[in-house]
Amino acid sequence: MKAQVIQAFGNPSVFQIQEIPAPEVIPGHVLIEVKATSVNPIDTKVRSGFVKGVAPDFPAVLHGDVAGIVRAVGEGVTKFQVGDEVYGCAGGFKGMAGGALAEYMLADADLLAYKPKNLTMEEAAALPLVAITAWEAMFTRGNLTSGQNILIHAAAGGVGHVAIQLAKWAGATVYTTASSKEKLEIGRRLGADVTINYLEESVQEYLQKYTNGKGFEIVFDTVGGENLDRSFEAAAPLGTVLAIAARSTHDLTLLHSKGLTLHVIFMLLKMLEKEMRKEYGQILEKVTNIVEEGKLRPLLDSNIFTFDEISKAHEHLESGKAIGKVVLVNKW
Repeated sequence: MKAQVIQAFGNPSVFQIQEIPAPEVIPGHVLIEVKATSVNPIDTKVRSGFVKGVAPDFPAVLHGDVAGIVRAVGEGVTKFQVGDEVYGCAGGFKGMAGGALAEYMLADADLLAYKPKNLTMEEAAALPLVAITAWEAMFTRGNLTSGQNILIHAAAGGVGHVAIQLAKWAGATVYTTASSKEKLEIGRRLGADVTINYLEESVQEYLQKYTNGKGFEIVFDTVGGENLDRSFEAAAPLGTVLAIAARSTHDLTLLHSKGLTLHVIFMLLKMLEKEMRKEYGQILEKVTNIVEEGKLRPLLDSNIFTFDEISKAHEHLESGKAIGKVVLVNKW
């Protein structure tokens, strides 16, 4: 089968199209004919060597997000049958069978769910990693409930735009930040109750304006760096901060003085531990229901790439110009 392979870490030009053996189905797994995948920041970090601890061995086929059709079912799998349309985040990392940048992908059935019937393959491939991350952050770790207020940073980001919709589905009052009118409009369209241009208003200004200076019960930081410090500032006393990008050094004074709870979410951990994988398939089953109810839909970047254009897709995501998820379709 054809695959986009890397033989070493490096810039987006390291991808090479190669003919490699198609995987054979094994117990507990299914063989997927790959129709689409999407690029997540973790994929670019793996490719560049920034997170070598979770990178697969060379030659490596990258990308976790996949949407496709089941073509073979391994022993012990009762959940899926040949011909089923599925999606999930199911490979491309250390100790896993292979990534989605190939004609076929061998995937642990526990990591998969039925593709939402009202989404295209490209749309479905945009959802798994970001939806699982948002769900684990807000519900598994943050215990977000109806009636609470939550501040979600980066309205048009991969995780941010899904988090807005899931938080609204859960009955929360949603505030979100962005840096432009276009992105603020996306936040409003996705259901945010209040949008905030963080370049025009300081944290203290929007806290006073929207919370009488008290702060937000939950703050979801999808950005990291200095924004995590702003998230500590924006949280109410005894509030919760959720972070998905915390590889940095911070002053924890506000965390202490406000009695805040900080949850760091690294969704790959449960993918890498086989006994924990079923939780992600179960989350995606819930996500499928929410999508089919019309309460959640992925935001795709206007540039749709093919597998032959994987280098361009990585460059586009790393440029910071993408709005929504960067998706690739398999034209092989």
